Amino acid sequence: MTIVDSIREVAARRPEHPALVVGRGDATERVGYAALVGAFEAHAKRLRNAGVAAGDRCGLSSPQGRGFVEQALGILAADACLVPIADEKPDAFAARAHLHHAVLADDLDFALRSFPDATPVDGAGDSTFRALRPAYLRFTSGTTNRRKGVILGHDRILERTAAANRVLQIGPDDRVLWLLPMAHHFVVSILLYLRAGATILLPSSSLARPVLEFAGREAASVLYASPHHHRMLAKDASSLRLDTLRLAISTAESLRAEVARAFATRFGIPLAQALGIIEVGLPVSNLAAAAAKPEALGRPLPDYDVWLRDEAGAAVSGPTSPERTGEICIRGPGLLDAYLDPWLPAAQLLEPDGFRTGDQGWFDADGDLHLAGRRTNRISMAGMKFFGEEVEAVLDAHPDVVESRVFPREHDHLGEIPVAEVVARDPAHPPAARDLTQHCRRDLPGFKVPREFRVVAALPRTATGKLARPSSA
Repeated sequence: MTIVDSIREVAARRPEHPALVVGRGDATERVGYAALVGAFEAHAKRLRNAGVAAGDRCGLSSPQGRGFVEQALGILAADACLVPIADEKPDAFAARAHLHHAVLADDLDFALRSFPDATPVDGAGDSTFRALRPAYLRFTSGTTNRRKGVILGHDRILERTAAANRVLQIGPDDRVLWLLPMAHHFVVSILLYLRAGATILLPSSSLARPVLEFAGREAASVLYASPHHHRMLAKDASSLRLDTLRLAISTAESLRAEVARAFATRFGIPLAQALGIIEVGLPVSNLAAAAAKPEALGRPLPDYDVWLRDEAGAAVSGPTSPERTGEICIRGPGLLDAYLDPWLPAAQLLEPDGFRTGDQGWFDADGDLHLAGRRTNRISMAGMKFFGEEVEAVLDAHPDVVESRVFPREHDHLGEIPVAEVVARDPAHPPAARDLTQHCRRDLPGFKVPREFRVVAALPRTATGKLARPSSA
């Protein structure tokens, strides 16, 4: 059984039910489940006829839209391992991902390139890799470290989509408005929706007004997007609503309370944060407390054990708080099968702690998990530890600041001091360091106030759009 088999079963039960609704300017294209299956089966046949074998690593470079979905499912239906290529040159990516083939697609058509000199990844001529029944290989965002290739087998995909949907409850009546990049978000999202028989709505534009118009015409019931998208929609000044929406999820990066409040005020529905991790799936979501605590990650899903690890490797005992945190560790279904390069099987990675996220967090009295910050972005100043993200939240509330990044710099006497980079709302008249210092002192203790402010044109980001984090400066 694979995720593709699940989609075939949906098509057999409801062949004409729309799988995709695609906006094309003023027109709308509807693709039923039978048509979707027919398309990806045809792609799979072409791939097999061209020499793509079971377990081959097959890259996919394709524009966002119907073509990406059909080509990706075609690779899975050919029993190959899907490797999305996002914003990278195929030749350079092929070497890094050890690709056997690459599908270079242009909307609904494609060409196949093969790389006969592809090197094995596992020290066993790829026999260990193929034994995993590999289905998906995606590289991490590289927020703080070298990007890792995460390998998921077919069984892991079925496990994590089932675990996520026990909480999200996506079904055939749902119509999911899709705004995220498919090359970075496919397994727990697109594949989950199709497995559940839902309809995925693909607007032709990413601008707020046409997105809201499209969502209204197509009666969107679920919105799964990033804080950037939610902020953009909340700023729309028209009378357009999302009155058919039952669920709004925020993922991809941390959700700020002001974004959640603006969205809830504009559309009358709370914005629930979800912790998505490529190595894990969707282990935590904030459906229960989204309205009261929008910045919380929420509660662990029933299938997952989420716990906090102290510096000695033991579970953090007793109450936790922003001042008493632990590294977030996760056990449960659907965790990765291996890292690609260097090769590291999950059995060596996940024992005894489960997956160690590298994030520091704490649980409140209700059992909701909160993110304090990345361990690599923890600042230790004269024995006092805090996280750059906490300072960024204060700086970003300054009226003259668009966004900020706070990180440690080594200091001879204090160990480390906080340094801030800020993007000014008006580059010609940036806020003065003295003004920023006073602003921070109103909400932060003195030791957390940055000792240096640098005005920059833009902050560096990873391939997935997350803020890139230096470990020191």
